[in-house]
Amino acid sequence: MPLNTAPVHDHLLEAAPAQVSDAQAAAIADEYFGQRGTLHRLAGERDLNFHIAHGHGDDRLLKLSHPLEDPQVVDFQTRALLRVEALDPTLAVQRVYPSLNGDHQISIRVDGQPMIARLFSFVDGVPLHRVPQRSRALRENLGDDLARLGLALKGFEHPATADHELLWDLKHASRLRNLLVYIQDREQRALVERFLDNFERHALPRQSTLRAQVIHNDLNPHNVIVDAEHPDRVRNILDFGDMVHAPLINDLGVAAAYQVGEPDAPLATACEMIAAYHRRCPLLAEEQEILADLIATRLIMTLSITAWRASLHPENRDYILRNTRHAWQAVQALARLSREQAQEQIFAACATQEEPRP
Repeated sequence: MPLNTAPVHDHLLEAAPAQVSDAQAAAIADEYFGQRGTLHRLAGERDLNFHIAHGHGDDRLLKLSHPLEDPQVVDFQTRALLRVEALDPTLAVQRVYPSLNGDHQISIRVDGQPMIARLFSFVDGVPLHRVPQRSRALRENLGDDLARLGLALKGFEHPATADHELLWDLKHASRLRNLLVYIQDREQRALVERFLDNFERHALPRQSTLRAQVIHNDLNPHNVIVDAEHPDRVRNILDFGDMVHAPLINDLGVAAAYQVGEPDAPLATACEMIAAYHRRCPLLAEEQEILADLIATRLIMTLSITAWRASLHPENRDYILRNTRHAWQAVQALARLSREQAQEQIFAACATQEEPRP
């Protein structure tokens, strides 16, 4: 696959957030979805999100798309969620609910801004990033749920995937070189360059030949809700806004990047997730070979893109940089392993697993 080093341009990541007041959001929730309650504005990268608290449980989430978002892409996300619900109804993912007229998405205008309104489930629990001690059982459940999600999305097609490009797509990681100037720390920048070189040498040429499908592409700790009483149980997988059509293994590379652990054995915890995924959806040899490269690439992607975006939107800096500390620690830890050592650990994790689950 040729290098894609085109200049970075993602109009949604560059654009300022849309402006909608809480009162306007409440009116939209009531008029189109019959939802009344106390609204709480939530953080988000592109969309506007409002938690609708009813006071008696069964809360909802109102999501308003960015005015620059392609309506086809919004429909892509909605159709994917409906497919997952139909094929694997017990999988812990967000549910999308119809409006009063039966549609799952409503085109509206707010002060002249075109938006699409959707209503989602809101599940009580604890965001994974607030869980300081994460168990092996939790990592295994995450791996299994991600594999189930991939199986539910297998064969799913949508017109939006034909020309939908996302900067967070690992296929386009070569574009990160244009963002390195935003990483001020020279040590960080050198490590990012090292792992980006590895990606281009080993993983990029495989991107066009591996099995590919629609993937979630963003199983980070801010997009996972766990049970407050039993934090090894996954209650909800959120945010399908970064979905792309890409090699299936990229999805696991993204998710496993957030499970990189202690400096002395950085891949040990990630391999627990990988092994569970492999039990449900066996990885091919060529996928196992580049998985460590993909894990590292997601981490350097976090460092590069967030440094760039924080310079564009200093008012949203804390949210944008929320995963940077872990990413830098994980990159430093992975740098202590040779590529061959990382591969061997992943091979071993997959080789010791039982037969795939039914």
